[in-house]
Amino acid sequence: MHNEMTNIYKTLEATAANVLTLLQREGTRILTPNAVNSPRAVGDTVQEFLASEQGLSTCFPEWFTADFESGFARRSMEDMAFQSGTHYFAVDCKTHNLNTDFNMPNLISVRRLANFYANDTNTFCLLIVEYTVENGLIEYRNCYFKPIEALDWDCLTFGALGWGQIQIANANILHFINNIDRKAWMIELCDRIDAFYCEEIGKIGTRRQWFDNIRQYWINK
Repeated sequence: MHNEMTNIYKTLEATAANVLTLLQREGTRILTPNAVNSPRAVGDTVQEFLASEQGLSTCFPEWFTADFESGFARRSMEDMAFQSGTHYFAVDCKTHNLNTDFNMPNLISVRRLANFYANDTNTFCLLIVEYTVENGLIEYRNCYFKPIEALDWDCLTFGALGWGQIQIANANILHFINNIDRKAWMIELCDRIDAFYCEEIGKIGTRRQWFDNIRQYWINK
């Protein structure tokens, strides 16, 4: 399993290089001038282009695309998916404008990831495309295609939505782990979400006390 996953990680890196090359060659053509300044339009267009016949045949190995899905609902954790033997790859496509000072994108619910990773043959991947806009023209700068456990925890944080959302702390700063260890990464997830929950409990206690004081004010008014 270790050797198989090592080969898969190498395939993801090669795919990322192919994606960047294709976007640099064709990426301006697929976007209208108005769409360039809309992050959502850029994201949707890039995702649709990569899922097209040209995108798949140019960027992805044949064994990756033999069982390919796209067109998932917007609330799904994946934008596209691949099946290789018994291994399922859920892929979340992210585009990021490097001209912006700060972005904190949501990646996935901690509960959803924990349930998904209960099966060792599942992998949640991020396909991240970074770009800039200069004089109304888009320029694609970087592309990363990594399993989420390749992201170092020093560039991740949690958002207080539902059970908690894993977020990139600042999309301009990405750090990756060379020796990926899902077990160690998931154990750290559990430790960090426990600390996050303790902080949230403290915040709730402060808010409850504040409204207890407000209630008492209105009782005595």
